[in-house]
Amino acid sequence: MKTRFLPFLLLAACAQDPVTDYLGGFGDPLRGAALYAPRNLGDTSVYAGDPAGAAMAAAQMEFLARSFTTDPVRGPSMSPTLQPLLEAGRDEMRGYLGIARGAPGEATERRLRGASEALRAGDEAAARAALSEPGIFTAGAAGTLARLAAMPALPRVREAAGAVNAELARLDRPSRFR
Repeated sequence: MKTRFLPFLLLAACAQDPVTDYLGGFGDPLRGAALYAPRNLGDTSVYAGDPAGAAMAAAQMEFLARSFTTDPVRGPSMSPTLQPLLEAGRDEMRGYLGIARGAPGEATERRLRGASEALRAGDEAAARAALSEPGIFTAGAAGTLARLAAMPALPRVREAAGAVNAELARLDRPSRFR
């Protein structure tokens, strides 16, 4: 009876990538990010006063914007309208937060996730350090932190969140012709 839970314990003990572990270690990170996108990104104004939550939402937007195109399974099947919507959402988030338009997505995501984790731990100095990467955070660490704390509703982000969720549902539907 006790051995039935062993696989779950082993899964929980495995180290997870702190950037893409959007499902707490279970399942597909891209699927998790797409499924939760409407909740996490549909109304970014809910993060006003919660800079840690806003930083995590911004990291998720970065992840989604690059992951559908690089995913070997979903990428080739993706609707051609999705990527421009994801890029518009990412660009709107970056523009608001003071992140360089051409900043590398994975590095930006790691920095935002690091800032979120530091803020949740109450370590503002570590959050500032995470947001001080030259060439990424054009508003500076203090400026980006202030913007994270006052996150408004971002309509392009909302559109991207709905579109990525709908696209995942479309890709998951069984085809009559397969």
